[in-house]
Amino acid sequence: MLRIVRQLLELIRFSHTIFALPFALLAAALAWMDEPVRWQDLGGILLCMVFARSAAMAFNRLVDRRFDAANPRTAMRHLPAGTLSVEVVWLFTLVCCVGFIGATLLFYLREPANPWPLYLSGPTLLFILGYSFAKRFTSLSHFWLGIALTLAPVGAWVAIRGFTEMAVPLLLGGAVAFWVAGFDILYACQDYAFDKQAGLHSIPARFGIARSLRIAAACHAVMFGLLVALLWASPHLGSVFTTGLVLVGGLLIYEHRLVRADDLTRVNRAFFHVNGVISLGLLAVVVVQLAVK
Repeated sequence: MLRIVRQLLELIRFSHTIFALPFALLAAALAWMDEPVRWQDLGGILLCMVFARSAAMAFNRLVDRRFDAANPRTAMRHLPAGTLSVEVVWLFTLVCCVGFIGATLLFYLREPANPWPLYLSGPTLLFILGYSFAKRFTSLSHFWLGIALTLAPVGAWVAIRGFTEMAVPLLLGGAVAFWVAGFDILYACQDYAFDKQAGLHSIPARFGIARSLRIAAACHAVMFGLLVALLWASPHLGSVFTTGLVLVGGLLIYEHRLVRADDLTRVNRAFFHVNGVISLGLLAVVVVQLAVK
């Protein structure tokens, strides 16, 4: 059992929760500036994030297992390699889906006047699971993934405050969407040849690697602009957050200097290391800023 649990955590790359979770907590921290902090809300946000992401990743591995087996880069993943059975992963996916919907009940029980987290749990789940099919019919699959992760900060805000003063979560969510789309385009450059051969749609497969790198850079420029707009939209952000933005801008520039059209060997460093620092760094900066305020 312990071996299966470890393999399931490897399957969904549990450590990559670091990309979306900090933004959900960041939105929650800003929402709590005008609301009482309730540990029930924090528990609900953490459970929803873990269950939703785990369900999405496991489902993605299930529906993509044929492509993963044919792609040399992914052929050793758990399902193509036979390390985990399809039945076990299906069961894990269903448990995570039920867990996500159940976790939204925490918000409803705390505040029945705000039933939206529970009402929207089903559509939210369908949208994030639907991403797994996007590469079969649209090159905009990267932006589908970005919007799926946008639901983390927007959902956290709605769970705490409902649909009030939505400028802050929408700006933050927009920044997350373009940030994720940008680094997912970088990551997809590794599969340029395979995607074209397999008939899968992606920005690199459609526009080539060189142009895709420029599109990714444009996405990150938009992300940075939305974070600057967030500075003006939230009265709780100030000089500490501004300093953090300067550092984030430097990290984004560094990320794009790591990857060149003729050298994709450092894509993983750009994808995992730099973006992990950005997400955790922004959360830390906002927490310090709010503490100063």
